[in-house]
Amino acid sequence: MQNTPKSLRLQMVFAGRINAGKSSLVNLLSGQNTAIISDRRGTTTDVVEKAMELRPIGPVLLLDSAGIDDTSDLGKLRVERTRQAINRADVMLLITTPGVWQDNEKQLAAEAKAHNIPVIPIINKCDTGVITPEFIAEIAQSTDTPYIAVNAADDSEKNRSRFIGQLIERLLKVIPAEFFQSVPLLHDLLPPGGMVLMMTPIDTQAPKGRLILPQVQAIRDALDGNAICTVAKEDAFPEIYSRFARMPDLVICDSQVVKKMIDTLPPGIPCTTFSILMARLKGDLPQLIKGAEAINTLKEGDKILIAEACTHHAGNDDIGRVKIPMLLQKKCNCKLDFEFFSGADFPEDLNKYRLVVHCGGCMLNRQAMLNRLHQLAKAGTPVVNYGICISCCTGVLDKVITPFKA
Repeated sequence: MQNTPKSLRLQMVFAGRINAGKSSLVNLLSGQNTAIISDRRGTTTDVVEKAMELRPIGPVLLLDSAGIDDTSDLGKLRVERTRQAINRADVMLLITTPGVWQDNEKQLAAEAKAHNIPVIPIINKCDTGVITPEFIAEIAQSTDTPYIAVNAADDSEKNRSRFIGQLIERLLKVIPAEFFQSVPLLHDLLPPGGMVLMMTPIDTQAPKGRLILPQVQAIRDALDGNAICTVAKEDAFPEIYSRFARMPDLVICDSQVVKKMIDTLPPGIPCTTFSILMARLKGDLPQLIKGAEAINTLKEGDKILIAEACTHHAGNDDIGRVKIPMLLQKKCNCKLDFEFFSGADFPEDLNKYRLVVHCGGCMLNRQAMLNRLHQLAKAGTPVVNYGICISCCTGVLDKVITPFKA
């Protein structure tokens, strides 16, 4: 991959009131005119994204959001987009101006804290007012990180370097440790020098000449763990497997051919799917496995949410919109009521669903997926991901979770 995917970047949301200078700070940090800036209120109407490299942090994604106090005709929709950006962010840069720390700022800080998102307060337009000790004390009551005072209108290299230096200093103190210590995808399931065999159909939704992201990540993670990695298409899988001088330590397949993998392998070889590996990497695997219990209790007319984090044109054999609904209805022998959400859209009213089937989340960062799982747990709504759902419906779930029994 030539570019780091958004899901693997540190996502930083710039949040605050209208005209606090969020877009100006994005431009100052990126060194480009990434976001449109104007004295006119509400210039930023949707979340603007900018990917960049921030040394020594690494790849980051800047999220410039609309003002949280937008009361225009479209204000409610804009604020909802801002909240979606906050929910998927790893860090919030809470932008204010001298003397302004009131309900809006306190509410944003409280929401971030509720989702375990660290907050870095930034006082912009510091040349327009006095930063009093009382004002600093107000900020300190809501956040645990020292503020940064800056004038984003000053685009000089000296001012930019000073701001970036202070921001990096704060980021290194608040960034979750797992960002620097990547959670392994699969190599921790292998012995030193272990062998992994991957059964990888060529997904019709994948761009020409490329594999889908979970397959690419699995290959890279196996190599990072100094494992021996063999990759084969599903039609060549039995022949490739028969050539192994010794049994592989782990076999992984695409969820859509999981039954073929199980039927081909002799008993006792640990095996799983790319989707279940992603469930462990991005979310809460025990919560997703427990959610499979609900599949066996579905009845006529139950409402099911299918949530997919990426957006693509659905084909005739689309896994989320065609195959999984067919599998679930065949499994429970009844007609179910399906709703579909894709991209950043995710419903607020989760109580009405008897089950949520979520994609593997390869396009979401871990914070965004955990936030969705937290919302579902709070609503008491069972959730599975695609791989767990398919494995349950085909009767092989117990076999493909054996590598994770511990």
